Amino acid sequence: MFILAQNTTQFKAIASLAEEIWTEHYTPIIGISQVQHMLTTFQSAEAITQQIQEHRYLYYLIVSESKNIGYFAIQEKNPRLFLSKLYIKKELRGSGFGKKAIGFIINYAKNQDLKKIYLTVNKENSTSITAYKKLGFLTTGTQIIDIGNGFVMNDNIMELVI
Repeated sequence: MFILAQNTTQFKAIASLAEEIWTEHYTPIIGISQVQHMLTTFQSAEAITQQIQEHRYLYYLIVSESKNIGYFAIQEKNPRLFLSKLYIKKELRGSGFGKKAIGFIINYAKNQDLKKIYLTVNKENSTSITAYKKLGFLTTGTQIIDIGNGFVMNDNIMELVI
């Protein structure tokens, strides 16, 4: 089940999920210092609130058996939809929740008459790149973005035509 996050309690739940998932998944890829910087900058409850209020992001909790197991965030950038985040707890990856979330996101994009979904993924994040390829995403470019404190995001850009 996907629940649109609309209040501080839900934003804090997403921030808590982000801390758990990002620390586990990204520390081996980018190191704990960059993970902590990115969590504070992009995934605190305050940062999530700002993204929703000022940049029209939509955050959804992924819920199974009444438990928060992941989340995703999307932003309309006509004629495309930006899939900013899609994270699922480690023990539930490979259980179909990501595929169901992508299906929900595709339906959302179609309902908004958007033609493509795109995302960015760290070039070293091979498990996620493989998962996105299985779902039909293709790599269309690369980008390096300075995110402050001496850190950069070195990403592939991937896109799905719908």
